[in-house]
Amino acid sequence: MSENQQWDAVVIGSGIGGLVTASQLAAKGAKILVLERYLIPGGSGGAFIREGYTFDVGASMIFGFGKKGFTNLLTRALADVGEHCDTIPDPAQLEYHMPGGLRIAVDRDYEQFIADLTARFPHEAKGIRRFYDTCWQVFNCLDAMPLLSLEDPAYLTKVFFKAPLACLGLARWLPFNVGAVAREHIKDEQLLKFIDIECFCWSVMPADRTPMINAGMVFSDRHAGGINYPKGGVGVIAEKLVKGLERHGGAIRYKARVTEVLIENDQAVGVKLADGEVIRAKRVISNATRWDTFSDAGDEQRRAGQALVDAAHTPGKEQFWRKRYVPSPSFLSLHLGVRADLIPAGTHCHHLLLEDWNRMEDEQGVIFVSMPSLLDPDLAPAGHHIVHTFTPSSMEAWQGLTPASTARKRRRMLHG
Repeated sequence: MSENQQWDAVVIGSGIGGLVTASQLAAKGAKILVLERYLIPGGSGGAFIREGYTFDVGASMIFGFGKKGFTNLLTRALADVGEHCDTIPDPAQLEYHMPGGLRIAVDRDYEQFIADLTARFPHEAKGIRRFYDTCWQVFNCLDAMPLLSLEDPAYLTKVFFKAPLACLGLARWLPFNVGAVAREHIKDEQLLKFIDIECFCWSVMPADRTPMINAGMVFSDRHAGGINYPKGGVGVIAEKLVKGLERHGGAIRYKARVTEVLIENDQAVGVKLADGEVIRAKRVISNATRWDTFSDAGDEQRRAGQALVDAAHTPGKEQFWRKRYVPSPSFLSLHLGVRADLIPAGTHCHHLLLEDWNRMEDEQGVIFVSMPSLLDPDLAPAGHHIVHTFTPSSMEAWQGLTPASTARKRRRMLHG
């Protein structure tokens, strides 16, 4: 591709967000190019194959495949570009294994979940019902309006005239976090800690730092639309989006690492690749994280040229945004193929393990386990299953290690 050829938009990164954006624009007639530094699409929503096993790169717990409303984002994004994923319903979102032998599985059926939780905390029966019903109030507002970024302060203003009553209903919850709402209805400290880990499961934050709007979405959509696993693995979602993109005239290039967003007259006009190639575009869309996209004057790595946009062209409001949000941690993943007889009959697909409430936010304090071949046996060779376990682990703990020291550290983590 020569420097003189121009695209309507270049999308940096083929994570699910980047692919949805690119395919939606292509479906509307725009000339779109996606640039992916890796060999496959999807980012953490991709998949890879080893010795007959299809492993999900990241999470296997998938929202967004419902059949109605506005929260079925994946169903609608695929349909918009003429694609569809066959899915397998998961009977439970997750089974929590918590200190003191407390185990709770979140059933797909809402009433069954409430009954199960009430059986463990009978003295909080009214509070449980009131709290989770409040989450439904938030969800019903969200499900009645077009969804944009929930972190966008102007979100309600943008969609008000399309769904005024839903916006007014949602506005009352904007100032509240989950912890504050839960404590209005619930007093039992162990149950409040369970709600903490419910939030941490997907926000990597306890309830006091999780917005009520976000919880209303997750705590209710797992019952409304349900958790549905794409047949063939999570990577199928990205593959289908790429097909839709290409069907509508878009393109994707792999092994194309963007190192710089080109700025002229304070406007993004294209990108530069690691090999020096320049690609021009009317718009540049970054699916990289904000921390990787924009520079931070107080960050040594960004000053060293790691960010795509230099400090001189980073918007001033970016510093304000960084004061409100912190990056979620990296995760250390272990992908295993095991004999099927090692997995007890009736085991749920998704699990969260926590041994000490005080370590919930610590590095490697929580362990997530997914076994998606329990839902789709075709992911593994006959007589075998996939076990994917992952835990928060900072990249800094692994940087600068030699191959030998990396191997030793892996062995220590595996064997204690």
